[in-house]
Amino acid sequence: MPDVVGTPLERVDGQAKVTGAATYTADHRLPHLAHAVLVTSAIAQGRIESIDAVAAASVPGVLAVLTHENAPRARGRLGRDAEDNHAIQALQDAEIRYAGQPVAVVVAETLEQAREAARRVVLMYKETAPQLGLDPVRGRSFRPRHVAYEKPDTARGAAKTALERSPVRLEAVYTTSRLTQNPMEPHATIASWDGPRELTLHDATQGLFDCRARVAKIFGLRPGDVRVVSPYLGGGFGSKGPVWSHVIIAVLAAKHVGRPVKLALERPQMFGPVGWRGRTRQTVALGAERDGTLTTVQHHTLAETSTFDSFMEPCGLPARMLYSSGTSVTTHRLVRASIATPSYARAPGWATGTFALECAMDELAWALGMDPVELRLRNHADEDPASGRPWSSKHLRECYRIGAARFGWHQRPPQPGVWREGGRRIGWGMATSVYPTHRSEASALARLHDDGTLLVETGSQDLGTGTYTILTQIAADALGTSPGRVSVRLGDTRLPESPLSGGSQTAASAGSAVHEAVCALRAQLVRLAVGDAASPLHGAPADAVCVEDGRIFDSRVFGKGESLESLLVRQGRAHVETRATAAPGPEAKRYAMYAFGAQFAEVRVDHELGIVRVSRMVGVFDVGRALNARTARSQLLGGMVWGIGMALIEDTVIDGRLGRVVTANLADYHVPVDADVPDLDVSWIGAPDEHVNAVGAKGVGELGITGTAAAIANAVFHATGRRVRDLPITLDKVL
Repeated sequence: MPDVVGTPLERVDGQAKVTGAATYTADHRLPHLAHAVLVTSAIAQGRIESIDAVAAASVPGVLAVLTHENAPRARGRLGRDAEDNHAIQALQDAEIRYAGQPVAVVVAETLEQAREAARRVVLMYKETAPQLGLDPVRGRSFRPRHVAYEKPDTARGAAKTALERSPVRLEAVYTTSRLTQNPMEPHATIASWDGPRELTLHDATQGLFDCRARVAKIFGLRPGDVRVVSPYLGGGFGSKGPVWSHVIIAVLAAKHVGRPVKLALERPQMFGPVGWRGRTRQTVALGAERDGTLTTVQHHTLAETSTFDSFMEPCGLPARMLYSSGTSVTTHRLVRASIATPSYARAPGWATGTFALECAMDELAWALGMDPVELRLRNHADEDPASGRPWSSKHLRECYRIGAARFGWHQRPPQPGVWREGGRRIGWGMATSVYPTHRSEASALARLHDDGTLLVETGSQDLGTGTYTILTQIAADALGTSPGRVSVRLGDTRLPESPLSGGSQTAASAGSAVHEAVCALRAQLVRLAVGDAASPLHGAPADAVCVEDGRIFDSRVFGKGESLESLLVRQGRAHVETRATAAPGPEAKRYAMYAFGAQFAEVRVDHELGIVRVSRMVGVFDVGRALNARTARSQLLGGMVWGIGMALIEDTVIDGRLGRVVTANLADYHVPVDADVPDLDVSWIGAPDEHVNAVGAKGVGELGITGTAAAIANAVFHATGRRVRDLPITLDKVL
């Protein structure tokens, strides 16, 4: 039967989602479930002087009003006890660190009662002036310990001298705004104590096992005492990776009232307390010979973090590896502010870093009088400049060539501001996309039942990206059966352990584990058949036995074989199962592993109003093996749509006097809608990477957003002649 992997198989969970049968976190119904509503701080910095909860407690149905004065104490550390753990505020003290910080929680019989009581909690504060701003003031900035587990600063060669001696030099500052992820499903947690030391969490999380470990540590439990369940996730985009304060507060509340408690955040509470992409100020310096050969690439990043925690947007990572240059230097620095801690957002560092680097490359091309595509080809890196390792695979040249042809790039006039159509100016821009290929250890179980159906289990989670579907395809191909006879179970820490769904690694990690488990199952079936005296395959060489379309047969003799069902029934087995663990091997240190791409954008800018509209885009990507053509295209499209929002409209605005978010809803925080999204032409090279993992996939979830904002910004320059280096590109910056 033909391979299923790579085909545009419809989502196997699609019917459950459109009919409402898919159970998201807040949909779970537990006996005696109580409802909780957070009360959050109205100031950005200071202390709570007093709390009046009398009126709140008098609301009918209220079970508890918890504050720092009466909340149960957490046993473990709430601070940053590991590199991936953000500090948590769980009603343990009176200090206010940012606007929107949880300061109380009301638990009631119904959600309506809890909301009404939360409105009646009165807090008095002693306020101090918030620290805001992203200025490189000497003495205020500091170097983080690491950026994405790499050194914060790197230097190769005499970069300063190389820049001074370069015939053509460019130095510019680029800034990016705060972006809030805003997944369709807000954060939610249901906490249920099943005994003094047994806890079940239904949590909207991108990492079930990470959540289990953090919660167990905070409450002094063994990891096995905590079960985390999340079968469906309505988007995460990085925000649902860490364990946030509301999760711990839900657990504390459930312990206090002795009942299961559901705590679902309201949309305004999604702005700050559960992370966002922090602001950055990036200085890029490029030096080149007159023929366009880069002599140096220098990238310096200043980003914001909270006063109590550290998170670095690793913007300089693309500059270390994307282009060949004689010398390079990258640095990362942080400035503290009275804000909630920034966190992971789709392609952290790479989305923001490629904006600055790729705009700088466009500016350099203009200074050289060279085509932007030609400049990139001139400096194509044939091996990783940072490590000197060969690429596991790289088809970036093909991405440039195919993308330029599909877009019609050869028709682009070199001079900016010359194309007009009515009252609009037309511009074309392009940029490179890049994102590292990640993979972590993962385990899976494969079980073949005596009716010929295959069950696959792994404790991963489906963010809405199609994990159920691609694992079905991988399993079907590995066993040689149809997808309709495969079922996949995800989203439970009682299943074999898989890593956090972040860094575009789920397909590579969980997919490799499923592939190994099903291949081991197939090998076991072959051993059973050739060792069974009653089987037609008895005594056949194992390497001649094939499994396909529900049958096991001798490939040398036509018709010699039997169904899998008959084999198991004769063996007296209700099922046969295997487990497997897949982990990165020596190839992870032997090769540099990245996904690449090229994006081309056309914009139309209103000459009088300065309004920018993206009218079309072309993206061609090198993603290794696309496991499902439908979901891969959807992921790349989604990334490009995110890039449109990043470039033109998204901005989490904080009041500079009060430190409060003033765009804390989807009426004021604008995200791209259908009218903002033009025809997006997405394709990929389709060459599997034989080195990265068993399934040959590099990952697609985050690649699509990298380079998008730069391609649009470069197109705006080509349309208007005005270089906008600060995102978002609003009409006031264009006029």
